[in-house]
This record gives sequence, C-alpha cells and structure tokens, in this order.
Amino acid sequence: MYAVVGKSLTKYYKNLKALDSVTFSIRIGECFGFLGANGAGKTTLMSMIYGFILPTSGEIEVLGKKLQKSNLPEIKSKIGVVPQDNNLDPDLSVLENLLVYARYFDINKREALKRANSLLETINFLEWSNVNVKKLSGGMKRKLIFIRGLINEPDLLILDEPTTGLDPRSRKQIWDLIESMKHSGKTIILTSHYMEEAEKLCDKIAMMNKGKILLIDTPENLSMKFSGNLEKVYFEMTEE
Repeated sequence: MYAVVGKSLTKYYKNLKALDSVTFSIRIGECFGFLGANGAGKTTLMSMIYGFILPTSGEIEVLGKKLQKSNLPEIKSKIGVVPQDNNLDPDLSVLENLLVYARYFDINKREALKRANSLLETINFLEWSNVNVKKLSGGMKRKLIFIRGLINEPDLLILDEPTTGLDPRSRKQIWDLIESMKHSGKTIILTSHYMEEAEKLCDKIAMMNKGKILLIDTPENLSMKFSGNLEKVYFEMTEE
C-alpha cells in the first residue's frame, strides 16, 4: 500500500520549470527523504503533496485519493506539516499556538486541549505552556512547530527541512522526535540538504537536482554502491 504516488509531475512558474517529470512512490509507514540543495525542487514538491499547489501536468495520489480541488480539504485534514520557517504566532503562548492551530482542523476546544497537553508532555514542555513563544530558544521553537504538526493526529507527516539552522544538540532532539514518530508507524516525508540526516532517518532517499529526481534507493544500497561516500557522489552528480 502506498501513502503517496507521483507520476510525471511537472510544475511551471511562468517560464521556470520547478519540477521536471518527477515520479516516485512512498509506502505507508515509510520515512522517505528528498535530498537536495536549495532550489532542487523539494519545497515545490512538498507543497504539491500537501495540496497547496497543483501540478502543471502529471498526477499525484495522496492517501489513496487523486489530488484535485474537490477533495483537498479531506486530504489536508489527514496531513501534518512542519514547515522550515518559524511561523508561530509571536503574540501567543506555547499552549495558545497549539490551540489556535487546532481550530483549522475543527477540533473542539476540549479535545484540542487534551491533545495539546499530551504533545507538550512528550517534549517536556508542560511547564512552558503559558510562556510567550518569543522567550523560547531556536531549538525549543522547532520542537513546538514539530508537535504542532501532530495536533490533528495525521496519517502523513511532512517535514520540510526540519533542522535547518539548529545547533547539534537541538538537531539531535528533533531527530529523536522523528525516530519516535517512525516507531509509531507514521508515514513521514522529509526534505533535507544534510546527507547525514537523510541517511540516519530515512528508509529511502530520493536525490534531487534542478527539479529532477536523479536516483531513489535505500541508504544502505546507496552506501554500498558508492562506497559509503554519498555526500561526495551527490556533489559530483549535481555539478554544473
């Protein structure tokens, strides 16, 4: 069974081809990584999977349904998104940020509070519930954004560059959260430009460059094929 299937996905922004005939499939319960530098097409592809944009051509199925305008609300309700940018509301507390986000999914206040407190407990944040997010460190904000993406109990979790700009300790904390989601059976899509991150967390990796997928395989197979030096191979493949 597949959580996401993309077939010949192409996306134009006027004369710019952001995606070029991208084809892939992601199994339910898999952690699938899209690896590439800035501008490789990763964020465009994530926006497409989430239903924020539609392809210029090609087809995409998400959670068993062909993505189209008529079923976007239904599909979005089953997806959790952790964006690379900090889009927390700076005027609200930690708890209020979670409760406000829950409203987008029509989760009643009592249930939203129950879920929010449970999620805050998983990252030892209960004592920070009433603290304004402005007072959080960068790593703490990333953890809050991460658990916010789980408030709707999604079947599919999209992590767009989840550790960009973090120090090593905070990055390790986010990795631990991702590992816990993997063990719970969530389907996870991860974008990154860190080879180490993709190798550690992903069951499969798709290397992207200039809107194309160069290859797809497991970290183990790629490591054996390229004698363990995946970073060097990626840079060689993406050279001008």
